[in-house]
Amino acid sequence: MLSIERKRAIVQYVKSRKIATVSELAKHFEVHEATIRRDLTSLEKDKKLKRTHGGVMIEEKVVSEPNWKKRSEVRYEEKQRIATLAATMVKDGDTIILDAGTTTGHIATALKDRSKLTVITNDINVASIMRFSLSKVIVTGGVIYPETFILNGMITSGTLQSIHVHKAFVTTPALDIDKGLMHYDEYLIPAKQQMLHSADEVILVTDHTKFGRISLYKYAALDEISSIITGKEIDPVLKEQFEEKGMQIYTT
Repeated sequence: MLSIERKRAIVQYVKSRKIATVSELAKHFEVHEATIRRDLTSLEKDKKLKRTHGGVMIEEKVVSEPNWKKRSEVRYEEKQRIATLAATMVKDGDTIILDAGTTTGHIATALKDRSKLTVITNDINVASIMRFSLSKVIVTGGVIYPETFILNGMITSGTLQSIHVHKAFVTTPALDIDKGLMHYDEYLIPAKQQMLHSADEVILVTDHTKFGRISLYKYAALDEISSIITGKEIDPVLKEQFEEKGMQIYTT
């Protein structure tokens, strides 16, 4: 196989798997690892792939997300598992933030029969799930985004700035090993950043597809979060690479 053909094939191979190691690629294409490394260097220079420790990955760019209804239907079972594990980390007496999102909606469902909690959220759907809870529920206020049920804006950020909580369960549309947490909408970033600053412990809850994604705006470094809860579907190589950066990742 000619070099140009192999490079094209490498891109397609990695796209189908999202991430691959050098040894895996060498075995698949029946060439020496040094040959693969040269190919990967060339492909990265051409911005076709992104090199990682021991391998390569595809960076998926996120510029928007589907509406709430569509997002609530995808990876439903994985999000339930993430929420169940997240709920076990909440102790009686805790004050917590539940960020806007479908995964945090599942956490609300897992916590709605609990008492002795204080739950603060900027998500109308989360607040609705918790409306009959024996725990105290605080809604941040703010301008509502009708398609997503998110509350956002100056009032939202002001409320979050004035509180202190034990734990914040946050979400993100994109998570890059080098750039950290990223978002496509600059107007939603201030509230998310304030959540990080208001909590003793920040727990990122995200399905496995968000790993390896990039977006326009970086709003937090990896070292600003305490741990990540994700599905067991996460690629083990990718998980290992994040752990090598010092991240504590829980899978379920």
